[in-house]
Amino acid sequence: MEKVQGEMEIERWERSEEISEAERKVIQEIWSRVYANCEDVGVSILIRFFVNFPSAKQYFSQFKHMEDPLEMERSLQLRKHARRVMGAINTVVENLNDSEKVSSVLALVGKAHALKHKVEPIYFKKLTGVMLEVIAEEYPNDFTPEAHGAWTKMKTLIYTHVTAAYKEVDWAQYPTATL
Repeated sequence: MEKVQGEMEIERWERSEEISEAERKVIQEIWSRVYANCEDVGVSILIRFFVNFPSAKQYFSQFKHMEDPLEMERSLQLRKHARRVMGAINTVVENLNDSEKVSSVLALVGKAHALKHKVEPIYFKKLTGVMLEVIAEEYPNDFTPEAHGAWTKMKTLIYTHVTAAYKEVDWAQYPTATL
């Protein structure tokens, strides 16, 4: 959230830009290659996420004490979570032309992480950033400047919808909540 200066301070939440038809096609084309290696790419994303942001492991009792990336890679629980994350993203990508479906899927993810798992929403911004890094590295020939722009919109779309669910459940009422 950023503050906009004016006569009084106004809080403005990030908003996702509309993804054009051409951008949707680019996202879906790249994603079809990514999703063909769903588990491996998902594991790479989560390992990078936990290495770069070790505090995120606090929400995962099964692997929060793992420091070694090779140990994380072999973890069945981490692999299972990677498949779940990739499956949710796949549902969003497949339904980019159905904003209600996208909103519904990401609202479920946001509410579960807010209420059940008590995950601070900033981790979604960090995770989607890592997702873009990994996809760009794994598929460099596909990740043109246009693709990067489309995926940046996708990243913002995910974060915006997930944090909207946090606001909907009044996440701010929780003592450690930050949006």
